[in-house]
Amino acid sequence: MKKLNEILEKAKKYGPKTVAVAASEDEVVLKAIDKAKKEGIINAMLVGDVEKTKKLANENNIDLSEYKLVDAKDYNDAAEKAVKLVADKQADFVMKGKIKTGDLMRVVLKEEYGLRTGKTLSLVSIFETPLYHKLLVVSDAGMTIAPTLEQKVDLINNAIFVAKKAVGVEIPKVAILGAVEIVNPKMPATIEAAILSQMNKRGQIKGCIVDGPFALDNAVSKEAAEHKGIVSDVAGDADVLIMPDIEAGNIFYKSMVFLGGAKVASAIVGAKVPVALTSRADSDETKLLSLALTTLLAGDLNV
Repeated sequence: MKKLNEILEKAKKYGPKTVAVAASEDEVVLKAIDKAKKEGIINAMLVGDVEKTKKLANENNIDLSEYKLVDAKDYNDAAEKAVKLVADKQADFVMKGKIKTGDLMRVVLKEEYGLRTGKTLSLVSIFETPLYHKLLVVSDAGMTIAPTLEQKVDLINNAIFVAKKAVGVEIPKVAILGAVEIVNPKMPATIEAAILSQMNKRGQIKGCIVDGPFALDNAVSKEAAEHKGIVSDVAGDADVLIMPDIEAGNIFYKSMVFLGGAKVASAIVGAKVPVALTSRADSDETKLLSLALTTLLAGDLNV
């Protein structure tokens, strides 16, 4: 798969799925939901301040007659009610509205709702750029601050699930990134990359090919890899990039979008249901593509 629009078309065949929006009194989210509903990929249950939600919808010419509205007294109440709708099988996944991501995820991970898997949650993003020959799955730009070795295994598994389910890659090639492509004892990211590569070779990480450490250029450019004398099935042809920490991931994400002109779709993965989130800085297209991605993942998250 080379274009993110293919994910949208795939979601149209797979959906519609029902999303429970936590704190629906958010103009950006309401516009995204309305566009996705018109594309036939979602139905929605809007949980939040009903009067504010109606006012915003009216100001943006959004017809709420086909949506179920659930009143909530505050953001935390909205999160509780939205997550409960998913836990009770009335909705397929949750979407972040006008609530902080951390506040929503704390509710998602409450033991009483049964949505935890014991695995690390991560933001998995899919990029489309004219400078790369296929879609590129990247983690983690927004959830795990400084992942441990064990957490990086979860990040890999989350990312390869998305690569297989959404992008259609049977055996994803996973590049573990650092600043350099050689193991340097003074750079922990390079040591962990080598360990993860060996874990994959010994069957501890399955369903993919893992190699590293790679500097970014070696992972996505065959010419750069050959220039450094790197012989690897992953070098220059990675399907998945695993970032060393949230700083690198966040800078990569924003550089790709704001300087590189890349298109992107993202979802939080690692619980029994995915979580959709949109940022005010996201384009309308990004919001729609992210909802399409989350729709594809909903109901089949056995990670």
